[in-house]
Amino acid sequence: MSKMTNKEVPERTPGHFKPGTIKRLLSYMAQYRIQLIAVIIGILISAAAGAASALFLQTLIDQYIIPLVGQAAPDFTDLFRMILIMGAVYLTGALSTLFYNWIMVFIEQGTLKKIRDEMFTHMQSLPIRYFDTHSHGDVMSRYTNDTDTLRQAISQSLPQMFSSVVSVMAAFLSMLYLSVGLTVIVSVFTVVLLKTIKALVGRSRTYFIKQQVVLGDVNGYIEEIINGQKVVKVFCHEEKAKEEFDRKNDELCYSATQANKYGNITMPVVGNMGYMLYVILAVVGGAAGIAGIPNLSLTGVGTLSIGTIVSFLTLSRSFVNPIGQISMQFNMVIMALAGASRIFDLMDERNEQDDGYVTLVNARMVNGEIEECEERTDTWAWKHPHSDGTVTYTLLQGDIRFLDVDFGYEENKTVLHNITLYAEPGQKVAFVGSTGAGKTTITNLINRFYDIADGRIRYDGININKIKKADLRRSLGVVLQDVNLFTGTVMDNIRYGKLDATDEECIAAAKLANADGFIRMLPDGYQTMLEGDGGGLSQGQRQLISIARAAVADPPVMILDEATSSIDTRTEAIVQKGMDALMNGRTVFVIAHRLSTVQNSDVIMVLEHGRIIERGRHEQLIAEKGKYYQLYTGAAELD
Repeated sequence: MSKMTNKEVPERTPGHFKPGTIKRLLSYMAQYRIQLIAVIIGILISAAAGAASALFLQTLIDQYIIPLVGQAAPDFTDLFRMILIMGAVYLTGALSTLFYNWIMVFIEQGTLKKIRDEMFTHMQSLPIRYFDTHSHGDVMSRYTNDTDTLRQAISQSLPQMFSSVVSVMAAFLSMLYLSVGLTVIVSVFTVVLLKTIKALVGRSRTYFIKQQVVLGDVNGYIEEIINGQKVVKVFCHEEKAKEEFDRKNDELCYSATQANKYGNITMPVVGNMGYMLYVILAVVGGAAGIAGIPNLSLTGVGTLSIGTIVSFLTLSRSFVNPIGQISMQFNMVIMALAGASRIFDLMDERNEQDDGYVTLVNARMVNGEIEECEERTDTWAWKHPHSDGTVTYTLLQGDIRFLDVDFGYEENKTVLHNITLYAEPGQKVAFVGSTGAGKTTITNLINRFYDIADGRIRYDGININKIKKADLRRSLGVVLQDVNLFTGTVMDNIRYGKLDATDEECIAAAKLANADGFIRMLPDGYQTMLEGDGGGLSQGQRQLISIARAAVADPPVMILDEATSSIDTRTEAIVQKGMDALMNGRTVFVIAHRLSTVQNSDVIMVLEHGRIIERGRHEQLIAEKGKYYQLYTGAAELD
């Protein structure tokens, strides 16, 4: 079966985010406005405490320490009082930092929960086509790696960046308050520092974004190899798989190395340049103080005292270090925005379109008229709302017709050609043909996993496009060749077909599928926990559970896509009796490689290259001695 390769979301230029990513991310945090205001207040208090403690040094040295130097009996009372005040300021700053970080944890987890909820809900509404064209591991990476980068950005990077910006502004204003001349030196040095940071961060930006994309690709490949581990070992493909993984891992390693090479050296470069500034200020400030050069500050012109120089040097560290922190956290924010872009790509994928308005309802016959009812009955009806407000009902019978249907997974590449078929209520219709002939594609169209390019499909006389997809699929029971079992008990997996089914109904369905015998032999019977897609069961046992799941749903129409292909011939004979009971009175579509399973079908259709080349009952097709006859007698084989 050919699949689409184009994606719904266009690729962006490397190094660029999805437009509106930042605004959209902030919208998820908008529900925490009050908490965010509290965080901002906490950051402002913390930054003010940092700047105030540096300014206190000037007062402490000039007014409380130097006057005590040389005194025979110094009085330390005022000095201790100032030290206690400084301690209170430091404590206030520390408590504010603890407070806003504590609040950010709640904001971060609440925001991520909302994003994950919306992402998962939206994923459930995506068409099958999306999962055909996207690696499952890459989709998983959006839930894990990309959301984790968001977590770090929201809880750490964003508040630290804001805190650093406030600290830089507070330190700059404090330096102006102490000395305009020395602040000019700091400003000139800052221009050089920012140009250096811009060069380093600019180089890492593209690679941080590419790293998230390549990480998704690596996860997709790992998931693929884990699922196909048996095939890898059977064909001794270990070395080739390792080579391919090494190639992808090398690409990830290169992207991560390039990103972190510049990202990790940013802080050391900023730190060392900060030390250079520290030395320059110490030399210039000391020389100016010794020379008695007047000092211009926001309070006027005065002398450059020792306290002023020490306080200014401390502020220079409080000014440069946050700039380094901003550059470091900027890299994390870039990576988080790259992850957010990938998350929003998934959330912006177009929903499965459904213009249907006809719904499926429980019904009962009263005086020859169809009436809708709440409780489940053995009667179903299609409910047609009309523009004039009236409602009509059509009894669900299971009459499905294809009229001149054409279909292709890709544009200009038709897979099905002019398919016309009739499945009358209660008929068993079988499809036979080689792999890729279009058998499964026909059943996918009945489910409306894909929409046809041309022609019509009618269900009880209703155009299938007018039926809501959820109601359409509720009327269909499907047993696939590839079985999916979920983590939970055997009973839970059977009940998946009908969530409100009682234990007795589930057991009855298992008996109908002849699964009851082996289930009762499991360690805990129907309460046996299944994990890893039912890895402890044989393929046949897993298939029997999926047949029981379809049986408990008790749908009017059944689709059996090679349902007994994984069951041995002896078990198949046992299961076939249960299958016959399951199919009794229902319209059934059967896809089978074993022709023995379709001999009793009302109509057998032989497909080849997307066309129906033969149709009729078993005896009729044998008498015609065409393709089916060749397949049945072994003159030709299904591939």
